[in-house]
Amino acid sequence: MTPNTPAAVRVAALQMISTPELERNLETAERLVQRAAAEGAELVLLPEYFCLMGHKDTDKLAIAEAYGHGPIQTFLSEVAASNQVNIVAGTLPLKVPEVDLPDATPRVFNSSLAFDSTGQCVARYDKIHLFCFNKGAESYDEARVLKAGNTPVVAELAGLNVGLSVCYDLRFPELYRRMGQLQGPLDLILMPAAFTYTTGRAHWEVLMRARAIENQCYVLACGQGGLHPNGRRTYGHSMLVNAWGEVEAVQADGEGVVMGTVDPAKMNDIRASLPALTHRVL
Repeated sequence: MTPNTPAAVRVAALQMISTPELERNLETAERLVQRAAAEGAELVLLPEYFCLMGHKDTDKLAIAEAYGHGPIQTFLSEVAASNQVNIVAGTLPLKVPEVDLPDATPRVFNSSLAFDSTGQCVARYDKIHLFCFNKGAESYDEARVLKAGNTPVVAELAGLNVGLSVCYDLRFPELYRRMGQLQGPLDLILMPAAFTYTTGRAHWEVLMRARAIENQCYVLACGQGGLHPNGRRTYGHSMLVNAWGEVEAVQADGEGVVMGTVDPAKMNDIRASLPALTHRVL
């Protein structure tokens, strides 16, 4: 390992089957964080909508918080500090300033917040790409309630250069190329998600592996994984993919902790033998 190579980091994806009950979801999240920390995780990832999978899209408006204030953010800060672990909270709804709602339609940001091991919030990413899918009885349109973000975010977490993204972002490789231009090549892409079973079965793993191969970095993906009380079925398959595109750990469905190691030395060996990132022309 060269002096500039970060140490290997133990990471965990905390797969959940979130419910319409906020407190129940927070209790589950805390239990899984404690389990991951006890198994040596330094960085843990919660899934998209970890705090609420409501009966209808507008349910998230009722628990929306102002950035920097609110019981969900306080919970995350305290759990990170008490377990001395970095937590990236899949997503939670953050209020949109009224000035940014010209049509007065209530909307929230679907935001991913990163807390360091002292409980300090060190990064915020607002989901840029909003999911829309219509096929038969399945219909989703996040833009009815969500406002899209517009800024890629890279954070330093556990000594790693980490790109923050959420669910539908996975289908847009240009986002990750842009991230790699902000603070140098990424060590790790985080992908909290609530992929539908239909789209996940078809595309989830191949997209995850493609993003890892293209960017020659690790991808830690954390999905919702099962049949929810609201009737929605999510795909799960939380996983860690290495920079060669190999799936190192995975859990198909159900609640659980997917553990793995991000090894920058192994990643740098891959980049040295196949220097694709330096061969980019466009």
